[in-house]
Amino acid sequence: MKIACLGWGSLIWKPGVLPVEGEWHQDGPLVPIEFSRIADGGELSTAICLNAEPVPVLWAWLTVGNLATGCELLKAREAIPAARNDGIGSLIVTDRPEGALAKWAQARDIDALIWTALPPSCDRIENRIPALQTALTYLDSLTGEKREHAKDYICRVPAQIDTPYRRAIVEKLGWTD
Repeated sequence: MKIACLGWGSLIWKPGVLPVEGEWHQDGPLVPIEFSRIADGGELSTAICLNAEPVPVLWAWLTVGNLATGCELLKAREAIPAARNDGIGSLIVTDRPEGALAKWAQARDIDALIWTALPPSCDRIENRIPALQTALTYLDSLTGEKREHAKDYICRVPAQIDTPYRRAIVEKLGWTD
């Protein structure tokens, strides 16, 4: 089974235990992504955000034998507790589902896809999307190492993840690579 993983954030430059084979490909499907999750490290990380503008994400092959192993390794890399039932998305392409994501995967001979599906969060409330001004105020309030970490995250996310929040962060805070 040929399994691939979609990525749009730190997974790309820091895969950890996830067995990525080769480079990340830039011709991924369009996925609604925004800088909308205040993460444990303080950064405003990228997350699937259903009302966001779709952007082309990245993808990579995984060296795993089955979908369950791929999902468990992605959960481990993302530090998602085993008891949590959400957090990882998957699609078995060989069942020939319909839709843009399935067609994209079928064109690349991918049998199964996985991705991180943690929701947006703000004020420690999941599924709450920070308003743009809230996100900018939050990032601008950070100091020291936490601010440097947040800036590094924004700068390292691939340029093709070009979202309204990112453009505002670059404009207002000057955070570019």
